[in-house]
Amino acid sequence: MQNFKYQIFTSVIEEQIKNGILVSGDRLPSIREIKEKYKLSITSVQSGYDYLVMKGCVINRPRSGFFVIIKVNEDIPEDLPTFSPVVSNVDFDKKVRLTSKSDKSSEQISFNTAAPTDLLVPQKLILRKMQEVIRKKGSSILRYYSANGSEILRNQIAARATKFGCKINAEQLIITDGALQALYIALSSVTQSGDVIAVESPCIFSVLEVISNLKLKVIEIPVQYKTGFNIDFLKDILTENNIRAVVLTPNFHNPTGILMSDEAKEELVSIAQSNEIPIIENDIYGDLYFDGERPSTIRNFDTEGWVMTYSSFSKTLAPGIRLGWLNTGRFFEQAERIKFSLGRSVAPIFQELMIQLLDENSYDRHLRFFRKQLEIQCVELLNALRLYFPKECYFHRPHGGYSIWGRLPKKVNMPDFYKFCENQKIAFTPGDTFSYTDAYSHHFRIIFADRITCESIVRLKIIGEKVQSILDEPN
Repeated sequence: MQNFKYQIFTSVIEEQIKNGILVSGDRLPSIREIKEKYKLSITSVQSGYDYLVMKGCVINRPRSGFFVIIKVNEDIPEDLPTFSPVVSNVDFDKKVRLTSKSDKSSEQISFNTAAPTDLLVPQKLILRKMQEVIRKKGSSILRYYSANGSEILRNQIAARATKFGCKINAEQLIITDGALQALYIALSSVTQSGDVIAVESPCIFSVLEVISNLKLKVIEIPVQYKTGFNIDFLKDILTENNIRAVVLTPNFHNPTGILMSDEAKEELVSIAQSNEIPIIENDIYGDLYFDGERPSTIRNFDTEGWVMTYSSFSKTLAPGIRLGWLNTGRFFEQAERIKFSLGRSVAPIFQELMIQLLDENSYDRHLRFFRKQLEIQCVELLNALRLYFPKECYFHRPHGGYSIWGRLPKKVNMPDFYKFCENQKIAFTPGDTFSYTDAYSHHFRIIFADRITCESIVRLKIIGEKVQSILDEPN
């Protein structure tokens, strides 16, 4: 898959707006001027300007041209949920059932599955490369591979990480059957049943389920809209609790899409090293950034091996490619034993597929298209939510990843809301599934991994009008 041709000039305009070279009201070059300068077709230039208009940084004034428009910073709330000091997993089994309820009707529009859809999966590329692997490797891919994974693949992953400043020792890497297995191995390497860990909140329900199955206790650390993972909150709980690990997603946190700053990442590593606490970092969305360069990982700042970073190709390539990896740091021996007990090796055909894609740079070419398409869908969906839902609702703009985190006013009865959405053939993920507590009972997650259609926009409009009618009712 190729980049959009118009990016050759839209990226320049976006960078100039970001750096203050272009300011609100500045007139941009005409379509014909851009066409001549960048040797593009009129269609490509028009598509590029349509993209900038959709993002809200450019306005099209008929018969006048395109102008920069810089909106005032949006009003971002800063709600801090109140958590119990230590929370067990008593009620989570009931909550996680909410994530498996689904209307199997083909008419349903799903905004609740955080995985690439047919729109984003490079099907021809994957199938062609798999056929090449089968022809080249023959029956060898039917045998066991090393329990830790292919040495070639581990070297490729380590080499790729160095491109964004992350030094990984390939000998400390373990290839896993997806990201959740990597998390399971990491947690099992540094904790025992009954231990207390700190975990970001809200937190994706699959991570909470792994924690629950390991019978760990949890202190939830709030993720704030403006600053992300609350490091001061973590510092406070460390004074009174024996925390055995910290679990978080610093890059495009699921469900909020928040990006943790490099300063905060570095401070977190310092805390981990001084207190000798392992950090388990989920970097599954790190490659899905919308602007600028790929963000650093927490591992970038780790010099003593306290950070265990894991990721997967299922979110960036195809959900059926069950192949992840874990950088074990100083905990390699424990992690290796646990991985061996879970199975001899990850499917060889998936490992060889990724070796091919990484060796030929096909994976990174795919990512460039993938990211841009995700961003377009994100902007379209966010604009519709903010347009059709009442102003009392809040939808946080993500910097990357798959999800928008929404919040409805307390007056809205959420079970009734979800029932109405179900009747409209729309599926969201309830906020209750992102915590052991009830802190997010009026929140919900919206995924933009699938094509945004006129039909889906109409249904969102109907749901937004329903919420408005509830707010208009007398108390």
